Amino acid sequence: MDILSNDYPQKILGRREGPCLSLYQPTHRQFPQRQQDPIRFRNLVKKLEDSLRQQYSDRDIAPLLAPFIALADDADFWNHNADGLAVLGAADMFGVYRLQRPVEELAIVADSFHTKPLLRIVQSADRYHILVLSRHSARLFEGNRDRVDEIALAAEVPRQLDDVRVREFERDRAMRTHGRVEPGAMGRHGASDAKQDGIDAETEKFFREVDRAVLEHHSRPSGLPLLLAALPEHHPLLRKVSHNPQLMDASLDVDASQLSLDELRERAWTLVQPRYLDRLASLIDAFAAAEAKQQGSGDLSDVARAATEGRVATLLLEADRHIPGRIDAETGALTDVKLDDPRIDDMLDDLGERVLRSGGEVVIVPAERMPTKSGLAATYRF
Repeated sequence: MDILSNDYPQKILGRREGPCLSLYQPTHRQFPQRQQDPIRFRNLVKKLEDSLRQQYSDRDIAPLLAPFIALADDADFWNHNADGLAVLGAADMFGVYRLQRPVEELAIVADSFHTKPLLRIVQSADRYHILVLSRHSARLFEGNRDRVDEIALAAEVPRQLDDVRVREFERDRAMRTHGRVEPGAMGRHGASDAKQDGIDAETEKFFREVDRAVLEHHSRPSGLPLLLAALPEHHPLLRKVSHNPQLMDASLDVDASQLSLDELRERAWTLVQPRYLDRLASLIDAFAAAEAKQQGSGDLSDVARAATEGRVATLLLEADRHIPGRIDAETGALTDVKLDDPRIDDMLDDLGERVLRSGGEVVIVPAERMPTKSGLAATYRF
């Protein structure tokens, strides 16, 4: 399973040779509703195939559809659904992303990936990570105000204390082969591992390795706040070794393995919500100050031109607000017409993608907290 917050926007929005296949569908967590999910998936794959046959030969189509077909036949995959699914495929990429919010069914073949449904999810301001840590294991969860789910740790993150032991043993063996070092700390403990000093040393090494790898492969790519959930005695040691700037001061003093997902989400959101509200307030204050200096705007036409010129530093978009139309790629001029499918041609989403491509920040904000009535608020770089 791929990690959406690691791949979006850089990898997914990056330029690549088409065709690019984008498939979205709502999925279901519970039986029996989830039985229909692979059937709907196959129907959407058939739509992709029909679109491809209009321009490409069987020889070109087969390798593009092969991973989609394999996924459709993976019974275990369909037993662990979330609320939505995004599958993106091209000659040089195949990404499968479980989504914590539902999306509408969509199957599109184009020169680039259709990513607008992802923007509304990934750029939402209420997302966070939970690091569930014990002396023997590490797990990572991603949540928002409504859901929390365990996510796959990057391969570089040790999941268990034994992973660190094995890695250190292999490093020591390799270096001893070259006559460079003596066995490492874990190797020297041997039979004395049961002693408290040995236990503490191993725990510190495990926590240090987890912190380093989570920072590099999860926190830094996603930018999400990280909430620690662990027994009280483990908090000081993790904070002692941590270099993760996303680690929150607030924490859960609990054995999270004893909590249901709903209980974990409820406890976590109680701690994350103040940070979420503070961040929104800061963004709104920054917009008000910029607008007063004519360095910001909530006018769609003005913001479209600024985004096309790469001048938008931060763009706030109203959640669930859509404005059908097109924005000229060269001038930023608006074409306000009725379109066949506003899910594809929505000017707010187009603005969001333009801002992300130019290195700006996009934040999805609930309607009741938006500082404008237009559905958007932009702060300019210059």
